[in-house]
Amino acid sequence: MALISAAALAYEILLMRLFSIILWHHFAYMIISLALLGYGASGAVLTLAQRAVQQRFAPLFSAAAAAFGVSAIVCFSLAQRVPFNPLEILWDPRQPAYLLAVYLLLLLPFLCAGACVCMALSCFRGMVPRIYSFDILGAGAGSLGVVALLFVLSPADALKLIGALGWVAAAVAWLECGGPRRWPAGLLMALAGLPLLLPQAWVAPTMSPYKELSQILRIPEARLVVEQSSPLGLVSVVESPRIPLRHAPGLSLNATTEPPPQLGVFIDGEGLNALTRFDGRQGSLVHLDQISSALPYHLLRHPRVLVLGAGAGADVLQAHYHDARQIDAVELNPQVVDLVARRFADYAGGLYSGIARVHVAEARGFVAASAERYDLIQVALLDSFSASSAGLYALSENYLYTVEALQDDLRHLQPGGLLAITRWVTLPPRDALKLFAAAVVALEQSGVADPGSRLALVRSWKTSTLLVKNGAFDGADIAAIKAFCVARSFDLAFYPGMRPEEANRYNVVEPPDLFDGAAALLGPGREEFLQGYKFHIAPATDDKPHFFHFFKWRSLPELWSLKGQGGLPLLEWGYPVLVATLVQAAIASLLLIGLPLAWVTWVGARQNNRMPLAGPRGRILVYFLAIGFGFMFIEIAFIQKFVLFLSHPLYAVAVVLFAFLLFAGIGSRVSGRLAEGARAMRYPVAAVAGAICLSAALCLVLLSWLFQHPMGLPDAARILISAALIAPLAFFMGMPFPLGLAKVEATDARLIPWAWGINGCASVTGAVLATLLAIHIGFTAVVVAALVLYGVAAAARP
Repeated sequence: MALISAAALAYEILLMRLFSIILWHHFAYMIISLALLGYGASGAVLTLAQRAVQQRFAPLFSAAAAAFGVSAIVCFSLAQRVPFNPLEILWDPRQPAYLLAVYLLLLLPFLCAGACVCMALSCFRGMVPRIYSFDILGAGAGSLGVVALLFVLSPADALKLIGALGWVAAAVAWLECGGPRRWPAGLLMALAGLPLLLPQAWVAPTMSPYKELSQILRIPEARLVVEQSSPLGLVSVVESPRIPLRHAPGLSLNATTEPPPQLGVFIDGEGLNALTRFDGRQGSLVHLDQISSALPYHLLRHPRVLVLGAGAGADVLQAHYHDARQIDAVELNPQVVDLVARRFADYAGGLYSGIARVHVAEARGFVAASAERYDLIQVALLDSFSASSAGLYALSENYLYTVEALQDDLRHLQPGGLLAITRWVTLPPRDALKLFAAAVVALEQSGVADPGSRLALVRSWKTSTLLVKNGAFDGADIAAIKAFCVARSFDLAFYPGMRPEEANRYNVVEPPDLFDGAAALLGPGREEFLQGYKFHIAPATDDKPHFFHFFKWRSLPELWSLKGQGGLPLLEWGYPVLVATLVQAAIASLLLIGLPLAWVTWVGARQNNRMPLAGPRGRILVYFLAIGFGFMFIEIAFIQKFVLFLSHPLYAVAVVLFAFLLFAGIGSRVSGRLAEGARAMRYPVAAVAGAICLSAALCLVLLSWLFQHPMGLPDAARILISAALIAPLAFFMGMPFPLGLAKVEATDARLIPWAWGINGCASVTGAVLATLLAIHIGFTAVVVAALVLYGVAAAARP
């Protein structure tokens, strides 16, 4: 049981890594949803085949485990061949069908794994807590183990190993269940080696042709120089000798010099970062003064600079060109740092060994833990233009651009220091206005009476740069900003005292432009402007950190009416995909719950058996729906919340899942004793629900402190702190399911697979719905909704 559950959870997390390479990492909610749908579907299938399971448990269990091993590899390989392109989902009617095909293919392995668990729960009466605890303990080990595995194996090799685990579980199950002959176990163990022998090309992830790396490699003679994989991403370095790469975002059209030779650095095929050849001559870096991010260096002399998201070092070179007296560079991915500091040290001119002090850390955590103050904090342009403009990040959490993040940055500035953030220009304005709104709120909450006196915004043809000053801009600052823009034909978007006619002079766009929006955000009608604007540009916060979510339902008819004029790209595809997935999950869940219920009722009526009355069946339905939704709401909210504390989405998924599953497994074992004492304890489920509410409330109180103080600790320490915080809550959350299932077993054991299916299908819809709710109402509200659901479960206990 532990083996097959470990393999299933490892496969779930590995699929997130694989989809990060193939498409984008924001498919995590879909992966979790389809995993749970597979588990729910297993309950439906076994409800219809209970007699066969009882009679031939050992061969069916072993067959299901082996089928998991086969389907984990085969279904992923087939899913890659489905021509699903999320960028076309709004205008190609075939894309929803392709999405459904991918969904159903990847569902099959989880159906097989879920069938193993459900068969064991159905056949071994009186052992529900023990079986369930080994199920989730194994799952917890698999969720953390696969992350460690990805440090030493490529995703393709990890996939083959997980496939082999299914065969090993089948062999162990055959031996444990006392099969009539021993040789099938030996054969199954021998077959476990077959996945490891598969050619790499059969299982290697195939990157979307719409990703930046795929596009770059279409250039004649462009080639991969280096490719390295880890849980943090697939790092690819590209060289193009025939048609040189030139990456200088928003380079002034007045520029007369071109960048020196560059290599392209990509993470998971996106976010082009330039590794520039530097021979030590300052004159070779003149182009770095011709982009909008150079503005703060025209207001400061020899600043102490902190670069957040340094990547391959373009912003570090910019600081060096402008005679910064000290440069601290923060980069999350150690592979990128190692490439610049070692493999390409000579090419980069000792950028990360002699020019800057490099810190491998998450940017927000580094700032929170640092006691230093800087003259300039530069937030690099971290994402790709194509991904940002297409709405690819609409579902992702980003804690760099929240109100609280800006406040942290401002606290680490010297008096007169500057925070500079560069973003891509999108039309109509979205990113820049949302960031400007966050800066206004951050200054107001910091006690600044006139936030407009500390803000400046400029725009090139491709990028915009926002400056937030620790103090008011004076006349000399404003003169320097004007001179900088005039020399480069950049547009002034806002500075204190700016007149409307000064805006929109060089790169002319139709209103509403940035100046109109900035003025409205500083005026008394801010809330009306935010409500009336066609995109969602309210400031992102740590509780609602979806900075790239701009979708508004009321704008949909207008944008759809512009379909023939190119209006659809203004819609982020991520949000419609999420809604489409929710609809698919809800329909599938209703079918998987309703069909088995109808079957069991019909069979019972024909056989004239004593079936549970409608009341008990209704209580079972409500109870398992409530705990399924409640568990997933809390789990998904915590995963998204811990992205900030644990620095990376994959780390957050693995650690939070591990902690929840580990301590929920322990709670499940304890619940067995609680169920035995249920006669003495009249309302065990109500007591557990109360404990869950108290534990969750404690977590919510501690989280705000947690994300301020220990964020600079090493990874191991933060993982332990996360587990300790989650432990009490997860312990009690592991109890309602086995308590309810034990009650169902005592009432009518034939309903165990159905109850399992209800819980699984509720979890399916809950995984997607939790993400949707978090975007709109925030993580805290999602957790509160989960606690209400646990209260409903306590009231409806079967």
